[in-house]
Amino acid sequence: MGRHMGSDDAVVSTRPHPTATRTQTRGPVKQAATVVFAFLASVSFLLVNVVDPFSGATASPDFALDGDRFGGAEVQAYDVDGEYTIDVSREGYVVEKKPEVKLAPASTSAASGWAPPAITPDPGSAQAYAAGAVAARGWPSTEFDCLVALWNKESGWRVNAYNASSGAYGIPQALPGSKMATAGADWETNAATQIEWGLGYVQGRYGTPCGAWAHSQDVGWY
Repeated sequence: MGRHMGSDDAVVSTRPHPTATRTQTRGPVKQAATVVFAFLASVSFLLVNVVDPFSGATASPDFALDGDRFGGAEVQAYDVDGEYTIDVSREGYVVEKKPEVKLAPASTSAASGWAPPAITPDPGSAQAYAAGAVAARGWPSTEFDCLVALWNKESGWRVNAYNASSGAYGIPQALPGSKMATAGADWETNAATQIEWGLGYVQGRYGTPCGAWAHSQDVGWY
């Protein structure tokens, strides 16, 4: 009985274990499969970035140049069962030239490059001179009051008042300012010269300062 048991133990110890054999065989195979799968995945990723996946689906006008592609039929003509046909045609369009922007003409003074001189006006002194000039023409003080109102509106009695849009200049807002040169060469800076010219203009056109002021109130200018 004891020898029998010993003999069985010897036989069992020399027989290879089936589970261990399968495990040892499966290990290298699984590892190789993992390596191959990783390699294929890497190659696929590179091919996706190198080859445009949408290259076959991109619309191209070159297809229309191939007459055999549609069996010689019109590219945009379709046959429908029955007696109906549908023709697709291209829409026309008209290209118009962009309109040119025209700038408003510059004033005479601006076009010639003239600019008002940098001086400090003295409206009080200018009005004092004008009061004497009005009296010298025999006009009453009421005419001086109209003159004050008129040139307050036009220039504020500033000797270098300049309207860039029209080119009017000076206390009387002569247009252009160079007209006042007939009263003196210093028309750009001398208030007395501008006032003398302005009073002559008022008298010649409206008779008196009050006449000029009434016209200015009616139409906005004199």
